[in-house]
Amino acid sequence: MTQLEIARAGKISPQMEAVAQAEGLEVEFIRQGVVKGTIVIPANVMHSNLIPCGIGEGLSTKVNANIGTSSDFGSVDTELEKLRVAVDVGVDTVMDLSTGGDIPAIRRAIITASSLPLGTVPIYQAGIEAIDKYGAIVKMSVDEIFAAIEENARDGVDFITVHCGVTRSAIARLKQQGRLADVVSRGGAFLVGWMLHNEQENPLYEQYDRLLDIAREFDVTLSLGDGMRPGCLADATDRTQVEELLTLGELVQRAQEAGVQVMVEGPGHIPLDQIETNVRLQKAVCKGAPFYVLGPLVTDIAAGYDHITSAIGGAIAAMYGVDFLCYVTPSEHLAIPDADDVREGVIASRIAAHAADIVKGVKGAAEKDRQMSLARKRLDWEEQAKLSLDPEKFNRIHRQRASTGSACSMCGQYCAMDLVAQYLGVKAAKC
Repeated sequence: MTQLEIARAGKISPQMEAVAQAEGLEVEFIRQGVVKGTIVIPANVMHSNLIPCGIGEGLSTKVNANIGTSSDFGSVDTELEKLRVAVDVGVDTVMDLSTGGDIPAIRRAIITASSLPLGTVPIYQAGIEAIDKYGAIVKMSVDEIFAAIEENARDGVDFITVHCGVTRSAIARLKQQGRLADVVSRGGAFLVGWMLHNEQENPLYEQYDRLLDIAREFDVTLSLGDGMRPGCLADATDRTQVEELLTLGELVQRAQEAGVQVMVEGPGHIPLDQIETNVRLQKAVCKGAPFYVLGPLVTDIAAGYDHITSAIGGAIAAMYGVDFLCYVTPSEHLAIPDADDVREGVIASRIAAHAADIVKGVKGAAEKDRQMSLARKRLDWEEQAKLSLDPEKFNRIHRQRASTGSACSMCGQYCAMDLVAQYLGVKAAKC
């Protein structure tokens, strides 16, 4: 049984118990959220070492890190190092987006090495294997697409991105409307090319029930991908994007009716003033299903700093109800990320997620900031490091440029908190 089917039967699974404990919430709240489809717990029955994670309404905003090889760079070792770094800095889930090397071997190594929920995009494997066999992505067969999906599920992948909303009508809308950046989703591009070349409907849409059968067997959470997401601000919230979203809303309902957990992916590049509209539209069309966004990036001109661009958009999006942030690294639009990029990307997205959780009223979020403020007032550097999102960086910077006194070297002997504590006659600052 899937988590959704268990919850509908009025039962509590070990995974629901684990999520409730991690969130500090009643387990019945988790069960009811799973029943309504506003919470998902990606937990493939084949993922034996999994520590479950809940994503959705009323829970803390989760952060995902994309890792994986490209055709130019990467190996099992490089991806396991990225995984280690992502785990060290507190990521909630990981996606393996490998398109180079032995893709199944890399995926299996990551599953074995980590207890985090793992996501993949099986169309990548199907497309790359088609290139190896036939010389072109467009020559992959429908059966080969579904074989890759089933292989990912059988290996223990907890959630899969499937671009089911890239339909012939969406392509027609794209052609009729025109776009500045066309299609920037790699999985979406694979399918658009396949559909145009073969003059057929998207098999993930046309044979959606076949996909649901696989997902239900292994309790794989479907992450309905936004293959028509805007890749620049000029294309944001256009007819092509909305056309796909309407289709995804219908597919959310069909998945839930089949007992399959489902969430929805979103853009992309969005101006600040369109973020709220996008979130509210998705939540309305998709029955409150968890919303998973890449960024969103709020400007197109910050290459090298897009982890910051993404964190700005992510904080606003999460404040309005986004449940799951996919990080963006400093190397976005430039190169495949290395381990240092992974660290920067995760921390930036965790900042965004936490900032939004304070506004959402997520249990314990604001208290963390209160405790940090108290530690700063006491000049308790050890406690500040513990409360920091990145204790390693906190300690490195503080020690490298430490003051000779109890304060930091920004103010030195003129520390405002230290001086005022003396003037007010309050308890002396703690070194």
